[in-house]
Amino acid sequence: MPVSSQHAASASRARPALADRLRRVGATLAASALLACQALAADINVMTSGAFTAAYKELVPAFERDTGHAIHSAYGASQGGAADSIPSRLDRGEPADVVIMARPALDALVKAGKVVPGSEVDLVRSSIGMVVRAGAPRPDISTVEALKKTLLAAKSVAYSASASGTYLSTELFPKLGVAEAIAPKLQRIESARVAAIVARGEAEIGFQQVSELLPVPGVDFVGVLPEGAQRATFFSAGITTTARAPEEGKALIRYFGSPAAAPVIERTGLEALPAR
Repeated sequence: MPVSSQHAASASRARPALADRLRRVGATLAASALLACQALAADINVMTSGAFTAAYKELVPAFERDTGHAIHSAYGASQGGAADSIPSRLDRGEPADVVIMARPALDALVKAGKVVPGSEVDLVRSSIGMVVRAGAPRPDISTVEALKKTLLAAKSVAYSASASGTYLSTELFPKLGVAEAIAPKLQRIESARVAAIVARGEAEIGFQQVSELLPVPGVDFVGVLPEGAQRATFFSAGITTTARAPEEGKALIRYFGSPAAAPVIERTGLEALPAR
């Protein structure tokens, strides 16, 4: 056989063997990459308050899919003594890498040594709104005077035990001069959505952060509090001092503050803040 023919025959026999070796090498590299990704994947424990919950539940699956991290969630009020409030959970030693809550409450946790100073990031601005039971007449709250008349006329008024309710009960109602008159019909709601109370007919009107009212069936959203009565609240995220996955937690916070997250945030009744 001519030399050129011998070389051709040898090359022909070598090609399948080389291809097989390359496939094995490729499979090994793919397996190694998968193991590396699994090794880098982390469990991130998050505690979030109600105002951010609707947006949070939509955003988390995409973050998990893109990063391989697993998010473990706990929900509770930013403040107050309820057993499921974020401060109560932390006091019991429940694991948390990230907390998302009203900024004043987050600042309090920084001062208490439970959140890392400098880790705080403002994510959204949230306004207070009002609901009535589905199909009920919608009272006028378009002006401060109209809001005052609505409060005085209502048979019962539900409000949150968290940030918005603290503002209403300690600042707005006294400012309007109605605190004493409406005191007997006020219902301070812990560990439940105010809108759910209104939907069941247990309160005639209810006030809470808009993003906590909109997802609840059985109510009609009347609107936000008027200028002069409104108090927008920043909801912010921070890394706890006991975090086991602080860097992954920071990545999650960056995602919540990214342009990709903004449409979901806006759709759930919150105002997205520019990333800083």
